[in-house]
Amino acid sequence: CPALCECSEPAKTVKCVNRNLTAVPPDLPPYVRSLFITGNPLTDLPAGAFPAQRLPDLVSLNLSGNHLRTVEAGSLALPALRQLDLSGNALVSFSPQAFGEGGSPLEELALRGALRDHGVLLSLAALLQSGALRNLSRLELADNGLLLLPAGMFTALPALRQLDLSNNSLVGLRNVSFQGLGQLQSLNLSDNSLGVLRNTTLVQFRSLPALRHIVLGHNTWVCDCAIEDLVAWLKESDQVEGKEALTCASPDKMLGKALLKINGSDLNCSVPIDLPSQLQTSYVFLGIVLALIGAIFLLVLYLNRKGIKKWMHNIRDACRDHMEGYHYRYEINADPRLTNLSSNSDV
Repeated sequence: CPALCECSEPAKTVKCVNRNLTAVPPDLPPYVRSLFITGNPLTDLPAGAFPAQRLPDLVSLNLSGNHLRTVEAGSLALPALRQLDLSGNALVSFSPQAFGEGGSPLEELALRGALRDHGVLLSLAALLQSGALRNLSRLELADNGLLLLPAGMFTALPALRQLDLSNNSLVGLRNVSFQGLGQLQSLNLSDNSLGVLRNTTLVQFRSLPALRHIVLGHNTWVCDCAIEDLVAWLKESDQVEGKEALTCASPDKMLGKALLKINGSDLNCSVPIDLPSQLQTSYVFLGIVLALIGAIFLLVLYLNRKGIKKWMHNIRDACRDHMEGYHYRYEINADPRLTNLSSNSDV
C-alpha cells in the first residue's frame, strides 16, 4: 500500500484523499477494485499512469477534485474499468485515445464541471463519436457552462441510459441528435437557458421508446408563437417530470404563466405567410405602379403638346439670338477697323 494512502484488502479499496499527491502512486496494490485519488494537486495523467498489467481488476476510479489539466493517450487503458469520475478538474487537454486503441468497457463517466475549455469538449465529442465507449450507460456533463453541443456527439452511444446536461447554459438543441439512443431512459435538461424546443427535437423524443424521464425545469421559456409545438407536446406527453411547474420567462405579458395553460389566443399568432410568394406579389405590385406612373407622364406630355412645342420654339429663338450676339461681338473684335470704329463711336 502506498505510504500516503489507505488500503483495505478485504474491501479491495484504496483511498488517497487530500494527500498532496502530484503523481499517481506507482506502487498501488494489484488487488484494488475501487481507487480514490481526490483532492490532490495532481495535474497530469501520462500514458501508463495506471498500468493495465498491474491493475487488471480496477473497476471504479475516482479522480474528482484534483487539478488535472491533461489526460494523455493510453492513460486510462484499463481492461476492467467500468466507472470513471473526473469531475471538478479544469481539463484543457483530453486525448480521444485516452482509453487506448481497442475501446473501453467503461459504463459510467462523470465530467461535472470539467469541460470549461471548448477544446476539451470537442475532444470528448470525437472520443464518443469514435465508438470507443459504446458500452457507456451513464454520462454526466452537468455544471460545465455549455452553450451548444457538437453535432452528432451522442450518435455512437447505443447503450446510453442516463444523460445529465443540467446546470449549463444551453440555448438550443438544434445540433443535437438523439437518434440511435434506443436505451435512453433519463434526460436532464434543467437549469439551462432553453427558450424553446423545436419540433425536430420533439419528434426525436417521441421516437425513443424507453425515454420516460425528461427534466426541463428552470429554463427561460420564451412564450411566443414558436412555443406552440412544445406546449402541444407537453399536454399530450407523459415523458416530462414536473411539467406543471414549467412557466414562461418572457415576454412580460406572459411572465410566470404555466406552459400547460397556454392557449392559441394567448399567443395571438397569425397565419404564416409564404415569404417567396409575398416577395413575388410585391414585385408585381411595384411593376404595376411604375407602369401607371409612366402612363400618367405620357398623358401629361400629350395633353400639353402645343404648350411644350411653343416652349421649345421660344428656347430655340432665345438660344439663336444669344448666339448671334456672340457672333457679332466676335466679328468686331476680329477686325481692327471695326474695333477702331467702335472706339471712336464710343468717344
